[in-house]
Amino acid sequence: MDLQTFTDDANVVIAGASGGIGAELVRQLSAGGRTRRVFALHRSGAPEFAPNVMTIPFSLDDEESIRSAAEQVARHGPVDIVIVATGILHTAALQPEKSIGEIDSKAMLEVFRINTIGPALLAKHFLPLMRRGAKSVFAALSARVGSISDNRLGGWASYRASKAALNMLLKTCAIEQRRRRPDSIVVALHPGTVDTRLSAPFQRGVPEGKLFSPSCSAERLIEVIEQLVVDDSGRFFAWDGQSIEY
Repeated sequence: MDLQTFTDDANVVIAGASGGIGAELVRQLSAGGRTRRVFALHRSGAPEFAPNVMTIPFSLDDEESIRSAAEQVARHGPVDIVIVATGILHTAALQPEKSIGEIDSKAMLEVFRINTIGPALLAKHFLPLMRRGAKSVFAALSARVGSISDNRLGGWASYRASKAALNMLLKTCAIEQRRRRPDSIVVALHPGTVDTRLSAPFQRGVPEGKLFSPSCSAERLIEVIEQLVVDDSGRFFAWDGQSIEY
């Protein structure tokens, strides 16, 4: 997909490139004629990508690996887009809570480590690389269930809280980034319910037509990023461009 609202020969960073949405973001953005290079940051083995994709191994829980990744990217010039497509909802040993009574401190810390602290470290090291004097976007995948205003069901305490904390982090980054780079935009993005490993055990109640393929979700997210303007910085948007209250 071509980027029309960014500078020619854009440099793009996708963190979480071995995941379903992340891999699709890499594929679609690297196929655009106006994209110079895509840096695919991955935890496990990255898929085969186009020749203009540079894969870089990293770990969200290792700040040194994030710093090293940023240093490698910086050698190729300023960055136009960073998308953090990482996240955790469940593992074999970790399931979202049905009530507050199920909270486990170790499990909660793990969820915050991946969903909040990891993206914070990525922001720390990649926001200084954003291009000056032209539109640039730092976006992280959040979730509608992280909206405090939208919480009507309870449950999923750790996941909800980690995404709410991520939203606050991004709002803070947006305020600080505007002082340094007035053309830079920082946003939270809700990708919808996507047919990936993250959502697989929880797809039964998804309305017909609302379970997106990774390809569809990635395409919609890129469209939202294309439409962003400076005044959108610090806000939270869904896959269809609609604003979500924090």
